Amino acid sequence: MSVRIAFDNSYARLPEQFHTRINPAPVRAPALVKLNAALAVELGVAADSDEDAARAFSGNAVPDGAEPLAQVYAGHQFGGFSPQLGDGRANLLGETLEGGRRRDIQLKGSGPTPYSRMGDGRAWLGPVLREYAVSEAMHALGVPTTRALAAVATGETVRREAGALPGAVLTRVAASHIRVGTFEYFAARRDAESLRILFAHAAARHCPGAETPEEMLEAVAARQAELVATWMSIGFIHGVMNTDNTAISGETIDYGPCAFMDAYHPDRVFSSIDTGGRYAYASQPGALVWNLARFAESLLPLAADPAAAARRLSSIVADVPEAMRAHWRRLFGRKIGIAEATEEDAALAAGLLERMAAGRADFTRTFRGLADGSARAEFDDPSAFDGWAEGWRARIASESDPQELMRRSNPALIPRNHQIERMIRAAAAGDMAPLDRLVDALAAPFEESAPSADLALAPKPDEIVARTFCGT
Repeated sequence: MSVRIAFDNSYARLPEQFHTRINPAPVRAPALVKLNAALAVELGVAADSDEDAARAFSGNAVPDGAEPLAQVYAGHQFGGFSPQLGDGRANLLGETLEGGRRRDIQLKGSGPTPYSRMGDGRAWLGPVLREYAVSEAMHALGVPTTRALAAVATGETVRREAGALPGAVLTRVAASHIRVGTFEYFAARRDAESLRILFAHAAARHCPGAETPEEMLEAVAARQAELVATWMSIGFIHGVMNTDNTAISGETIDYGPCAFMDAYHPDRVFSSIDTGGRYAYASQPGALVWNLARFAESLLPLAADPAAAARRLSSIVADVPEAMRAHWRRLFGRKIGIAEATEEDAALAAGLLERMAAGRADFTRTFRGLADGSARAEFDDPSAFDGWAEGWRARIASESDPQELMRRSNPALIPRNHQIERMIRAAAAGDMAPLDRLVDALAAPFEESAPSADLALAPKPDEIVARTFCGT
């Protein structure tokens, strides 16, 4: 009776300064809440029973071939540098090559590590299920992201500001957990040898052929620019865009106080800890540029000619806003039915956003409603939409089937904050049916389904979630 995973653990083969080998801390009564069966098949993960899966994905039974460890990294958090962070509540079991690519399998909420910084190393059920639902929704939306393989209840309680809460462990799958902050850790210590080892490992894994700092920065900047533009196109706000949450792989990582906007406003903030709005919706592109500048600084010690490299690295960072702008133009052009958008078309899309902000229109429902004529109903004053729509209709008249393009570019269903909170409350009370229903519906976000119609509705005034929390 067991869980079988074919491991090949390249990060564990790095020198000891990159991690601490430590097993997950066992829990009292692990019980499987949710297993991502399709992802398990893709990864070649086989469990003899739900009980075996619960033991493995809680940390009570380490699968054969795993080499558990906690990774060390640093990071700029809301602009301030923390020289040592690391996996304070996570444990990397190992890596698998199944499915044709290398991926990490990590437990989150698996107990204290040397990097816990006085924390208990645990997670409660709410944030675990939020990350499960939102990360899988992002995958279905076509956004590069970490994935959720399993959620396990621990049978224990964790203490947070809200009191005693049910504990849980999330099994997260990622292309890797190497972050900008991983490079910052060794750069801050002026450990050039470790920085070179990390560069070689990350290049082989994520930037094949990259031999210089400039080549790696170009590759990472390109995928991050597209990622953040994609977030913007679906109304997603990450909430904690710190450098330790900026993955070299270009995947969305760490779904703490994240949220999808309901009513659109460029300055929308949900994170309870983002009191200054550093990572507000419209601030995310600038935050990415700042993070990439920190990445460039951490790569500079590897340059053969530091002065020349500094100029080139600065130039690469300076080009990122235009790259994001090009992705934004393409994505928002498609959202309004234009296959090959020009700058004039981008201005047309921006004009709609301005009217949406003034009219408190729902982001997702307005764009989705462009294809069927229901968008105007989302505005406090529908005449504001009418004033924009006249020029828009004239523009798309020459497009080939713009309605179909809009239906393929604008989801009908997103993980709305009030539905996530409702699901968490039910799960905490022992009812997992809302979790199953929500996750199943979010797997097909571009399809309109009568049984899931209520999940697509904007929140009523008393359902609006104004703040989200890290909560783990």
